[in-house]
Amino acid sequence: MNDRKRLSAPQRQALLATPWGWLACGFGSGLAPLAQGTFGSLAALLPWLLLRGLPAWGYALVLLAGFAVGVRACDVAGRALGVDDHRSLVWDEFIGQWLALLPLLGALLPAGGLAWWMPAAGFALFRLFDVWKPWPIRWLDRRVKGGFGVMIDDVIAGVFAAIVLAALLQALR
Repeated sequence: MNDRKRLSAPQRQALLATPWGWLACGFGSGLAPLAQGTFGSLAALLPWLLLRGLPAWGYALVLLAGFAVGVRACDVAGRALGVDDHRSLVWDEFIGQWLALLPLLGALLPAGGLAWWMPAAGFALFRLFDVWKPWPIRWLDRRVKGGFGVMIDDVIAGVFAAIVLAALLQALR
């Protein structure tokens, strides 16, 4: 199966029938008919609204645990689907998006606090880097396989997006 092929109804059911598959497909957001990565990134914004209230160490712990569990979930789901990084596997978008929004935890925010455009900018920047895949993201995407490979390119895209968002916020201070 190639990663461009849509999942059949039995494949979708099988994916959602296991906790690993449910997590790997972003609680179902990766089953959107088009733009699965975008839908996964949008879905990641909902839990982020709760996560942003955590202290920095708690947020970091969620990111680390989410990455580790995501490696396993995407590996299991990818093997079940017969392709390493099927487009329906979007847990990597969740972790990448949460990394991209790291500058919005508070310390870097302008005096006025969080404005609506800030998470929107983080979302757009993450999608830009995830789709564009500048070096080393594209290199990792093509060469690193399995669950780790699914996750790592989006982690780097999230880091790139966070750096640009932090610079933008700093420029507005």
